[in-house]
Amino acid sequence: MRRILILLTLSIIYITSAKAQKIDTLSINLEGVKYPYALKYLPLNIDGQDINMAYMDVAPTITPNGRTVMLFHGKNFGGYYWGSVIKALAAVGFRVIAPDQIGFGRSSKPIINYTFKQLAEWNKKLLDTLGIKKTSILGHSMGGMLATRFALMYPERMDKLLLENPIGLEDYKAFVPASTVEEQYKRELKNTAQSIKKYYQSSYFTIWKPEYDYLVNIAAGPTFSADYPKAAKVAALTYNMIYEQPVVDEFKDLKVPTILFIGKEDKTIVGKGLLSKDQQAIHGLYRFLGKNTALKIPGSKIIEFEDCGHIPHVEITTEFLIALIGGL
Repeated sequence: MRRILILLTLSIIYITSAKAQKIDTLSINLEGVKYPYALKYLPLNIDGQDINMAYMDVAPTITPNGRTVMLFHGKNFGGYYWGSVIKALAAVGFRVIAPDQIGFGRSSKPIINYTFKQLAEWNKKLLDTLGIKKTSILGHSMGGMLATRFALMYPERMDKLLLENPIGLEDYKAFVPASTVEEQYKRELKNTAQSIKKYYQSSYFTIWKPEYDYLVNIAAGPTFSADYPKAAKVAALTYNMIYEQPVVDEFKDLKVPTILFIGKEDKTIVGKGLLSKDQQAIHGLYRFLGKNTALKIPGSKIIEFEDCGHIPHVEITTEFLIALIGGL
């Protein structure tokens, strides 16, 4: 009996310890996450707040070709998932700049009115600070919306616009019910590792593999932090930015050479949880959205990937990199 009590006590201690470790795993600024390359910080100021924009600046690992590629991450991610892309681009002579947008990753998370215009201005300031006159921009997911806005605002600063499964290929306001920031904030507070993984499995990948778990761990880690309410508020504000500031009607105005890289099995919809199953079945279909968008962008090209979801550079890394470098 005494042995059973000891084992039970040890089990309780272990479970409690594991839970505590999980709670403390990640801060909302992801200090515990290892980035593939060293981070630097650009100081900025908005509404009287001093903030910092984290970024990686990686030099070519062979003779430089004189060109730069800037990488814009998606809403549920940060620069940490660009490692293979940075390595491949640097290996063929490109300088690579990979920022964490304000409100994401290692960058500051101020409570402000987020706009794609402001984010674009900050990225231009980063280029100006680094002395970079022109760049190609690869934007994934939300980063594709931001890259599109940047291209519309500063076409003279770009060589190419590269869109990897960008969101915003349809106007979410046309079919997703409107939400206040407060309503979205309450939904963000309910996020768990289980709900995040379920969403990633249903929208982002065709077949789930254990190596994708790290993306869930990074996204879910801050939900255990005492500061998570602040991160949830920022997430609600950036959700509102996506919902209220579509680019779908402006693709026709792009003047930068554009390539779309589309995983055809992607089913991403911003606000998917607010839709019925029948509504989900007719929206977020990238096998159609990609082609339709390519028709809207003057002179654009599209490269489609079979059996691939929302993140080609993770799900089919080699195939994606061959297409990307060929496109550049």
